Amino acid sequence: MSTSLLMIEDDLRLAQMVGEYLGQSGMQLAHCPDAASGLARLQGQDGGTLPELVILDLMLPDMDGLEVCRRIRALPGPVAQMPVLMLTAKGDPMDRVIGLEIGADDYLPKPFEPRELLARIRALLRRRNAGAAPVAHVLRFGTLEIDRDARSVSVAGQAADLTSYQFDLLVALAERAGRVLTRDQIMEAVRGRELEAFDRSIDVHMGRIRAAIEQDPKNPRRILTVRGVGYVFAKQQE
Repeated sequence: MSTSLLMIEDDLRLAQMVGEYLGQSGMQLAHCPDAASGLARLQGQDGGTLPELVILDLMLPDMDGLEVCRRIRALPGPVAQMPVLMLTAKGDPMDRVIGLEIGADDYLPKPFEPRELLARIRALLRRRNAGAAPVAHVLRFGTLEIDRDARSVSVAGQAADLTSYQFDLLVALAERAGRVLTRDQIMEAVRGRELEAFDRSIDVHMGRIRAAIEQDPKNPRRILTVRGVGYVFAKQQE
């Protein structure tokens, strides 16, 4: 069974090239040339098959890719946690930080090697499937509940908005509550990230997770920073 992907990209030649290359690896790429048609596909308005991953260009003719990513994360149901790989011709590292803060799972600047794109797609899909067979279905820490089967997080009964990668990071920390983990150990725990976009990505994602699950993200009680080492998930929580 082929893997279904969606590419939202206004460069038709690039989309065709990517589709042909990924097709050789058993992946089926649907293409939308603008944000409006891409969002319509993700909401099921055009009758097309929902993808397993979105490749999203930052520069689109009708809407900024960052806004598209925001809207994807605001969609109802599991679509909101769909992995998003952002593409851009810009080389400013701050664009990468903003993209991850908005909710992208990974970031690849243009021009890129098709083999690198394929490797990143495979890594994202592996991380999405990493929690398919958990030992315990629900992890509970005070008012925080992490349902690994449903891939959902709630705090005091209120749903927390996390991307697929951020969910995997949270589970990796929660499973090892009380143990200090380095950034490398955290990435290894989510089944390896062969091609890391840049060093700050873990810190950016941790900030997003804190914003979703902490009462006061600036003074966290659940995910604590161990200066010079990494992070630890607190065992005792309110």
